[in-house]
Amino acid sequence: MTDHRELPAALRAAVRGEVDFGTAARALTTMDASNYRRVPLGVVAPRDADDVAAVLSVCRSHGVPVVPRGGGTSIAGQATGTGVVLDFTRHMNRLLSLDPQARTAVVQPGLVLDRLQEAAAPHGLRFGPDPSTHSRCTLGGMIGNNSCGSHSVAWGTTADSVRELSVVTPRGDRLGPARGWAGAPAGLRELVDGELARLRTGFPDLPRRISGYALDALLPENGADVARSFCGSEGTLGVLTEAVVDLVRAPRARALAVLAYADEGGAAEAAPGLLAHGPLTVEGMAADLVPASDARDLPRGGAWLFVETGGDTGAEARARAETIARAADVVDSAVVTDPARQRTLWRIREDASGTATRMPGGTSRTKSGGGTEAWPGWEDCAVPPARLGAYLREFRGLLAEHGLRGTPYGHFGDGCIHVRIDFDLLTGPGVARFRRFSQELADLVVSHGGSLSGEHGDGQARAELLPRMYGPETVALFERVKAVWDPDDLLNPGMLVRPAPLDANLRFAVLPREPVDVAFGYPADDGDFSAAVRRCVGVAKCRTTSVSGPEVMCPSFRATGEEQHSTRGRARLLHEMLAGELVTDGWRSTEVRDALDLCLSCKGCRSDCPVEVDMATYKAEFLHHHYAGRRRPAAHYAMGWLPVWLNLAARTRTAGPLNALASVGPLARAAKRLGGIAREREIPSLATEPFSRWWRRRRTSAEGGGPLVVLWPDTFTEHLSPSVGRAAVRVLEAAGMRVVLPPTLRPGSGGRVGDARSRSPLSLLTARRGRVCCGLTYLSTGQLDRARAALSRTLELLEPVLATDAPLVVLEPSCAAALRTDAPELLHDDPRAAQLASRVLTFAEALERYVPDWTPPAVNRPVTGQTHCHQHAVLGDGPDRRLRQAAGLTGELAGGCCGLAGNFGFEDGHYDVSRACAEEQLLPSVREAPEGAVVQADGFSCRTQLEQLGGVRGRHLAEILAEALEET
Repeated sequence: MTDHRELPAALRAAVRGEVDFGTAARALTTMDASNYRRVPLGVVAPRDADDVAAVLSVCRSHGVPVVPRGGGTSIAGQATGTGVVLDFTRHMNRLLSLDPQARTAVVQPGLVLDRLQEAAAPHGLRFGPDPSTHSRCTLGGMIGNNSCGSHSVAWGTTADSVRELSVVTPRGDRLGPARGWAGAPAGLRELVDGELARLRTGFPDLPRRISGYALDALLPENGADVARSFCGSEGTLGVLTEAVVDLVRAPRARALAVLAYADEGGAAEAAPGLLAHGPLTVEGMAADLVPASDARDLPRGGAWLFVETGGDTGAEARARAETIARAADVVDSAVVTDPARQRTLWRIREDASGTATRMPGGTSRTKSGGGTEAWPGWEDCAVPPARLGAYLREFRGLLAEHGLRGTPYGHFGDGCIHVRIDFDLLTGPGVARFRRFSQELADLVVSHGGSLSGEHGDGQARAELLPRMYGPETVALFERVKAVWDPDDLLNPGMLVRPAPLDANLRFAVLPREPVDVAFGYPADDGDFSAAVRRCVGVAKCRTTSVSGPEVMCPSFRATGEEQHSTRGRARLLHEMLAGELVTDGWRSTEVRDALDLCLSCKGCRSDCPVEVDMATYKAEFLHHHYAGRRRPAAHYAMGWLPVWLNLAARTRTAGPLNALASVGPLARAAKRLGGIAREREIPSLATEPFSRWWRRRRTSAEGGGPLVVLWPDTFTEHLSPSVGRAAVRVLEAAGMRVVLPPTLRPGSGGRVGDARSRSPLSLLTARRGRVCCGLTYLSTGQLDRARAALSRTLELLEPVLATDAPLVVLEPSCAAALRTDAPELLHDDPRAAQLASRVLTFAEALERYVPDWTPPAVNRPVTGQTHCHQHAVLGDGPDRRLRQAAGLTGELAGGCCGLAGNFGFEDGHYDVSRACAEEQLLPSVREAPEGAVVQADGFSCRTQLEQLGGVRGRHLAEILAEALEET
C-alpha cells in the first residue's frame, strides 16, 4: 500500500477541484448532524464527474475510502469517514436544466433543495419531498438517504421522484441507473434473479421503509428500477454525479388546519383517518416540544396535527381544511390561510430537530448523568400509520423503563416519528444504557411491523441492528449487493453492511471531562464551555443561503459560502479545539481564530439557531484566551478602546481639530493603517458637543409627577450621534416621563439617582468621577478583563439607581443587548449585574411599559430600513413594531445584518464581507423603498453603513418621532 503522505499530491495531480488536507478542512468534516465523529484524511471538492472518477481511482490505488457528502445534515453518521470526503456543495451544485412540460429537472448532487424549488416555482411546479432542512440539504444527500419530509403523504419519498441517475462506480464505470435494469452493474441482475422469493417476502410494506437497501425495487413487478434501488444506499454503492428528477404540480393556494388533541396518543390515533381527505401533510407534535413563546400561536391542547390542504383557489384550499377540521374529533382547531402565519407555524415544526435537543426542565447534562441534553440516534423510526398510537404508548413506556426522556414529533400520517432522547453519552454506564435501549427499541419497532429508519437512513446509528429487522439472510444479501457495486469496499465502509458498532466513534468521547476555565458564566450550560459547544448538533440552519423576514443567522456564511464561516463550522472547530486531537494548540489555534475572524458577533445564532448557539460569546471567550499575554491586532486597541479615546477627546475638547485632521487624505490613510482600519472606510466625525455636555447645558431638572427613567448615555450616542439622545429626551418628556442621566460620581457623593452632574464640596473629596459603560467594544474584541472592569465600575456608579425601581433606557440596541445578556453572563458572580440586566429597556419598551396611554405623533409615512441584529436576537422588536404602527409608520423593516457590526466592518480585511452583508437586505430595502419613506436604523453601525455605502441618512426611531413632534 502506498504511503498516505503521497495521497494529497496524487489527488492534486489528478483533479481540477480543490484538494485540502489542512487541519481546518478536516476538522470541519469530522461530524454531521449525528452523534458520531470520524477524522478524515482530507477533503476534495470535485468540479465534475471526471474529477469524481479521478478521486476514486487515486483513492483505490492508495487503499483509502471515499465518503460522498452534501450538506452534512445526516442524522445517522453516514456523512463522516476516515478517508477522503467528497464535498459536492462547492462546485457540483447546479441546476442543469428544467423542463416544465415534462415536469423534470436535471440536477447535480450539491444543489440545495430550496434552489430547485425556487427555479420550479414560476412554472407552478416543485420537488415533492421537502425535509425540514430544505434550506441547506442537497439533492445528492436526499437521494443518498431517500429523504422524505412533511409532504410525503402526498408526494412520497425522494425515490418516488427519481427518474434516472448518473453514477460513477468505485472502479470507474459510468452508469445510468433507471427502470428496466438500465444502468445495473454486472452481476446485479443475476444476483436478484436468484433471490426473488426473499425480495417478495422479506421487506415490510409501509410508506416510510428506508432501512437497508431497497432491493425489492428490482423485482420485475416493480419495474426492475435500478435508480430507485440506489436511493437510500447512503453513498455505499456508487457516487452520484447527476440526477433526472420528477417535479409535481404545486397547489396554487394552501390552507393549514391545526388540530389540537388532549395528548400525543389522541393525535397519533387520529392521523390515519385523515388520509382519506387527501391532505398534503399530516404532521404531529406534542406540547412538551413547543416553547412557551410559540404556544400562544396554537389552539389549546396537549398535542397538535398540522394538516395542510391545497387547491386552485384560496377558498378551495380553505374549504378542504375546514372539512378536515369538522371531521376530526378535536379539542380545538384553527384554519390558517395567511401565508405569514403559516410560515410562523411551520417554523415551530421545522425547528423541532434542534429545539428537541434542549428539553424543558433543566440545562445541560452533567457528568453524573442528569440534565436535559437530548440526542439523535432513534430520530426517525417508522411503523404502519394504523399502529402509531399503540407504538407511541409502548415507546413512552420503554423510555420510562430506562429512565430516559424524549419528545416524539414528526410525520404522523406516515407513521414516522422523530425523537431526541436524553441519552448520557458522556459516561461508560450512560453509553451502555444507550446500547441496551437501542436494541430493545429495535425489537419494539419490528414487533409493530416497522422500519428502524423512516427517513434519515441507517448509517452507524442503526445498521448494526438491521439483522433484527430483516434477519441474517437478508443482511447477508445486502453484503453481496454491496460487493457487486463496490468489490473493494471503497465507498463509505462501516455503513449499512459490516457496520461499526452503534456505540463506537461517539463525538463526545474526545471532549474534556473536567470543566474548562472560562470567563463567561454560561448559565444555560451549567458553566460548562464544553456543553455550550456541544449545543451545535449540526442541523445547519446557519448554512441557509438566503433568509426571509427578520432572520439574521448567519451573514458571514451567506457572504462567503464557506463552511468555516458558518455557525456550525465554527462550533465544529471549537469542538476539535477542545478535543485536542486534530486541533492541537488549544486557545492559540490559528484555525479557530481564522474561522472566527469573519464572525460579525451579530448574535443572530442566539435566536435563529434552534439550539441557541451563541457564537458571539464563544468568539469573545476565544479571543480573550487567544491573546492572553500577547500583542493584539491594532484594531483591538483602536476600536476596542473606543470609549477611552472618545472620552479623552471630549475631556480635552479636541473633537473639532481631530475631525479636521481626519479630513486630510494622507493623515486619514496613515491613521487607518496604524489603527488596523480598512482603507475603504471613512472615519466617522466626532460630535463637538457630546450628549451629556448638552444635557448639563440644558439645565433642566427631573421634577414632576411622571415616571422616572434613567437614560443611558452609551458611547455612540454620547460622542458620535448625540442627536439621538436629544431626540429621545424630547420624546420621553413629551410622553410625560422624568428623564435623568446616570450618576457620574461613585457612592460616597450623596447618592442621587442620577443627573450626570451631581456635585457637592463633600462629594468632590470622597468620591471618584466616572462614566457608565456597557463594555461592548471590549466584549466584541475579546478583552474580557477590561470589559469586566468597565462593568464593575458601572455597577458601582449605578448603586443609587439600583436601589430604586427606575428603569434604564438604552438607545443603542447593541449596548442594550450587552447589558441585558453579556453583563450578567460575564459578571456571573455579581448579583448586581443581573439586577442591572432586569432594568434595561429599549426606547420603545419604556414608552409601552410606563406610558401605555400616550399617543405618539402621527408620522403617516412608509418606513424602510433594518431591524438591528441584536434587537432581533436579544431584545425583541414587538414594542417597536407597535410604536411604529401607532405613529402611522407603515411597512416592515428588513432582517439580516447591516454588515458593519460595530468594529467588524471597520477592521482591515473585512470590507468585502461587510459590504456583501449590506447588499443582502439592507441596501436593497432602501433602494426599493416607496417615495417619501423614512429610513429607520436604530444602531449607529447601521446608520454608518447606510451613509457610507448607500449615501442615505438613517435615523433612530426617537429621531423620527421627535421630528414629528416638532412639526405638530
